[in-house]
Amino acid sequence: MSVWTRISEALAAIRKGERLSAVFERLRTPPERSVAFTIAVIALGAKMAKADGRVTRDEVTAFREVFRIPPSEERAAARVFNLAREDIAGFEDYAARIARMFRSDDAPCGQDSVLCDLMEGLFHIAAADGTYHPEEEAFLARVALIFGMDEAHFRRMRARHVPGESDAYEVLGVDPGAELEAVRAAWRAEVRATHPDRMMARGVPEEATKLAEKRLAAINAAWDAIRAERGAA
Repeated sequence: MSVWTRISEALAAIRKGERLSAVFERLRTPPERSVAFTIAVIALGAKMAKADGRVTRDEVTAFREVFRIPPSEERAAARVFNLAREDIAGFEDYAARIARMFRSDDAPCGQDSVLCDLMEGLFHIAAADGTYHPEEEAFLARVALIFGMDEAHFRRMRARHVPGESDAYEVLGVDPGAELEAVRAAWRAEVRATHPDRMMARGVPEEATKLAEKRLAAINAAWDAIRAERGAA
């Protein structure tokens, strides 16, 4: 059964009167956790779209890059997005519910966590149109705080996605004066955390593991740049 079929079942409960935010409370164990992850990205993505007041074609395309949505399931995905956008609950309520669901096994929000994966998807969508708005920064910073992500980790993730923010050392979360072996260790840790199999084990649906490709590309590019810099020195 696909994640979108299970989402459709969750939507059936919503149509019977259950609020979207309450659905998260029932999705705590595999395979339902992957459903919760997908709904969380869609719901917070919808709330974030309201932060800068518009939804661009690039942002819609970016969402399709995060999730491989088969044509037969597009209506279900659109319904989740619209429900989240119209729900009176604020984004902080969604973020808090999601944090409670996933934080028990990965607190605080670290590089190898579902909450980190979720933030990765939101950053990807926010930066998709080539413009990173102050309202989006404020939105993501608040969600990161609710998730328990520290400022250094937030900056590292932003460096991977936001145009003009990329710095090889920031991407890997290391000091520019660190020994090369320390940089190598940080790179390897990021690569391990980004492996699709590891992401799926955390609860990220297979449909969303394309996130790993972009994240891994940024991590490897940062490592290559530092090696080249040190080699030239």
